[in-house]
Amino acid sequence: MRSNVTMRDIANKLGVSSVTVSKALNDKDGVSEELKEKIKILADEMGYRFNTHAKSIKDGLSYNLGIVIPERFTGKTQSFYLQFYQMLTRILDGYHYSGILYILGQEDEDQLVLPRIYSEKKVDGFIILGQIGNEYVKEIQKIDSPVIFLDFYTDQNEIDSVLTDNFFGGFEITNYLIENGHEKVAYVGNIYATSSIQDRFLGYYKSLLEHRIELRQDYIINDRDERGRYIDISFPEDMPTAFVCNNDEIAYNLINNLQKNGYQVPGDCSVVGFDNSIYAALTEPLLTTVEVNIKEMSKTAVKIIMEKLHNPNEKYGRTLINGRIIHRNSVKRLK
Repeated sequence: MRSNVTMRDIANKLGVSSVTVSKALNDKDGVSEELKEKIKILADEMGYRFNTHAKSIKDGLSYNLGIVIPERFTGKTQSFYLQFYQMLTRILDGYHYSGILYILGQEDEDQLVLPRIYSEKKVDGFIILGQIGNEYVKEIQKIDSPVIFLDFYTDQNEIDSVLTDNFFGGFEITNYLIENGHEKVAYVGNIYATSSIQDRFLGYYKSLLEHRIELRQDYIINDRDERGRYIDISFPEDMPTAFVCNNDEIAYNLINNLQKNGYQVPGDCSVVGFDNSIYAALTEPLLTTVEVNIKEMSKTAVKIIMEKLHNPNEKYGRTLINGRIIHRNSVKRLK
């Protein structure tokens, strides 16, 4: 496979002009969607590489996007957002863009220090992946580059966001437990920590309301402090028969804690999670969870920010992507 394939080579192969190939590869008007797709597929098969350096000089763009992840979401065992980053970079490559990973340190976030890659003009826009504080959101609003939030939102509606339908996911997974005979269902998560955790809780609460089950305060179990650091999970005196965990890592920790205290899962307590991350496959038994559609969320976020690069004033609001329940072995059906 040649590494110096040109637009002329692609044009000759398809019997079209180089101008048509250029328009297709740059998503310009004047070429049908069917022909665009055919040209892109052939370009990929022939090993064509887009010359972003030359185009950068011509257009005044860097052809880089900053992908910002708060430091607290990138611990040694927290790989969920790094999966997002990998997916984003793959999709960005299809737009001839690169993704520059920037880990936002807690001190910089507290002191409202914007990423250095912004001040050094190394990127054309930002995807903020994971919840940031409200004051930092206000600072982000001041920058003159397109921004999109991924996997969270705030009350600042000026910034567009793409997220999984946390409310409906929490509602569905709780319904599933209740349909299996569970009425003593607890929720594990700090409901003030992130918008995702809160929306998953609200879905859980709606399911209780729909089934005329009282919300018990002792069944809202905290899992982390105000900085997002995990804390020991305490069990209520009156043990639930089922736990809805705000993510799979918490479910993994909870199952280990239950087993250390002599409880069998799902024999004594059923446990469900959220995300369908690596932890869902590490639990014993394997974890029933709500799968987050990382690919579709990433594709949507990239598509929106690409459109915003061409039309900075375009507004998209909040875009919800549906998840789905993955049924495994951590739920017991009660008689």
